Amino acid sequence: MADATYRADGAGAILPDRGGVLGRLSDTFWRRPGMLLLLMLLPPVLWLGIVYLGSLFALLLQSFFSIDEFSGLINREFTLKTYGELLRPSNLDIILRTVTMAVLVTIASAVVAFPIAYYAARYARGKWKALFYLGIMLPLWSSYLVKIYAWKLILAKEGILTWFFEKVHLQWLIDAWLSLPVVGGNSLSVSFTGTFIVFVYVWLPFMILPVQAALERVPSNLVEASSDLGATPAQTFRNVLFPLALPGIVAGSIFTFSLTLGDYIIPQIIGTSRLFIGQAVYAHQGTAGNIPLAAAFTVVPIVVMGFYLWGAKKMGAFDAL
Repeated sequence: MADATYRADGAGAILPDRGGVLGRLSDTFWRRPGMLLLLMLLPPVLWLGIVYLGSLFALLLQSFFSIDEFSGLINREFTLKTYGELLRPSNLDIILRTVTMAVLVTIASAVVAFPIAYYAARYARGKWKALFYLGIMLPLWSSYLVKIYAWKLILAKEGILTWFFEKVHLQWLIDAWLSLPVVGGNSLSVSFTGTFIVFVYVWLPFMILPVQAALERVPSNLVEASSDLGATPAQTFRNVLFPLALPGIVAGSIFTFSLTLGDYIIPQIIGTSRLFIGQAVYAHQGTAGNIPLAAAFTVVPIVVMGFYLWGAKKMGAFDAL
């Protein structure tokens, strides 16, 4: 009688084994959750381990081969000759130019992003915060190439920027800047400066969002306490806001720095004939057919970003991602 009552009241407590292949499989996964976890993780692990890391390792392995100077074929014998070519002055100039651009773009993005992120974190509420996120994310929804070609038209000699400077009688300022040896050129659309401007515009959202997230974590009473203790706004920024927002800035810099380091489309469309690392990889792998040297160039951003990420982790940047 008690057993019948238990079955009537707790019929769903212990279910019998389900029939069929799917039923037995479901029961097995229920008894062994580790097997289910393994099967769920297996596809992404295989993709990351074989398709991505495997292809990357195969590419890096090419950097230890060399090109036969007479036949132009790849000599598949282990050598450091290709890395010796990488250290030639012309190639070192490409590396230095790319790293310099990445550093400048990162600093400029942080300077521009901080006040925008601060306003969004401290003052934007309700619909204004929604408009903020929409305004930051909207440029990311448009085509990458469309944005670059739009900037090429803006920065051209006949573009709206030149027209504006002519209207305010400041065309001489652009001409003086373009006459400078490194940053100048025939126009802003074919200059180091134009490349820098477009890089900052394209990667700016990737800096704003981490900084805004870091600033939202800063308690308001810390800023108020700093003012109550007689600190000036500059002192409050230097001693309170900036140190607490620094992990967010470093987190954003991971994106701006790494994306600038590997991009080749922006310098190809807006820039001079001076190459960046991405362009050098594309040229040696495609036009020149020198895959070992292209692979050696690929090692450079990997090594640079390895040290960069190590320093970023030490500064707590991953907590702000």
